Amino acid sequence: MTVPGLPMAVPSRDLPTRVRIHEVGARDGLQNEKATVPTEVKAEFIRRLADAGLTTIEATSFVHPKWVPQLADAEALFPMVADLPVALPVLVPNERGLDRALGLGARRVAVFASATESFAKANLNRTVDEALAMFEPVVARAKADAVHVRGYLSMCFGDPWEGAVPIPQVVKVCRALLDMGCDELSLGDTIGVATPGHVVALLAALDEAGVPPAALGVHFHDTYGQALANTLAALQQGVTTVDASAGGLGGCPYAKSATGNLATEDLVWMLRGLGIDTGIDLGRLVATSTWMASQLGRPSPSRTVRALSHEDTEEH
Repeated sequence: MTVPGLPMAVPSRDLPTRVRIHEVGARDGLQNEKATVPTEVKAEFIRRLADAGLTTIEATSFVHPKWVPQLADAEALFPMVADLPVALPVLVPNERGLDRALGLGARRVAVFASATESFAKANLNRTVDEALAMFEPVVARAKADAVHVRGYLSMCFGDPWEGAVPIPQVVKVCRALLDMGCDELSLGDTIGVATPGHVVALLAALDEAGVPPAALGVHFHDTYGQALANTLAALQQGVTTVDASAGGLGGCPYAKSATGNLATEDLVWMLRGLGIDTGIDLGRLVATSTWMASQLGRPSPSRTVRALSHEDTEEH
């Protein structure tokens, strides 16, 4: 239930005053749905997210429809939301995907790399080095056209096939992505196994390798209930960009043990309590996720959505 004045804001001196939320629900969330969501519903979802105050909303992915059929409507969807006054990054796996995105006027793109050989093989059918080589011309062409490039890096904290991922291995791929021209990196805890100490250690190693917190975003899954704790640890190390998914939608189709993303509403609730500005209207965001959950035919897994939308109505 909604109670005025809650959560009470108690700022901390070791935290940033503002955080940018990189909303991934419309892409990373919906790509994992078994049923294809109508294009008009996707467009309305993005518009409602923008109306709630999200300034970066990942819109879709220009991958081959064979691999992600849920996002086969990228050409139809992007023009429906291109007029919004927000950043609308799109995923591009190769030069063909880049051509399609640029042809529709996209000005922010993302490539998707892996810190482990097993996931690179499962997701891209390439080795880590082969995948990086594939991304080089994509990034180079995008930067030549003054397009912002984000580099996603999966399996930064653990891999379902390989287990623990050595920190130097993650740093090496991060450094390669930055060196080829990526403007920012997103560190992915794809199967949700990270813990705060691991987050701090990786960020420290990256900083020593010349990859500062300002160049990083974090992307935590909540498989073991650690996403908010890991996010707080990252914020304490100077990270100010956090990926989240409205209503907690999403996972990863190529890693079956991956469960939902960190819910944007749960993140906003925590940040509000820490006195950190996001520019997001939590009420409108909750209403958006409640609406999207009705479109999908199931309740939102976000605890904040359930609490504020009265989805849990059982009397105690």
